[in-house]
Amino acid sequence: MDIESLREYCLSKPNAKETLPFGPDTLVYKVYDKIFLITGLNEEHLSFNVKCDPEIAIELREHHPCVLPGWHMNKKHWNTIVIDGSVSVKLLKEWIDHSYELVAKSFPRHKKRTSQKR
Repeated sequence: MDIESLREYCLSKPNAKETLPFGPDTLVYKVYDKIFLITGLNEEHLSFNVKCDPEIAIELREHHPCVLPGWHMNKKHWNTIVIDGSVSVKLLKEWIDHSYELVAKSFPRHKKRTSQKR
């Protein structure tokens, strides 16, 4: 997976938006104005942060060396994924999906309708 395929996949999610709130070097993907993925543009190796169920986060870190505690994030709820070729693109997409779904389902239904009208 490269930065362009990562961008395309994130933007293919319903109501997903790409933003640059931390400056021009950090892409932030949101659903209903809540972050589900962050990635840097100037990193030597592509990596991204995704939200994760705390129990699953620990398990992933134990089984996959490319999964680290979320850099600059709440380590309980976020993982940093280093794209080093050690896991399949399918698995990377599953982790992105998990993050997206956690964030999207946590947003109250009435606020989803308001956010969609913007």
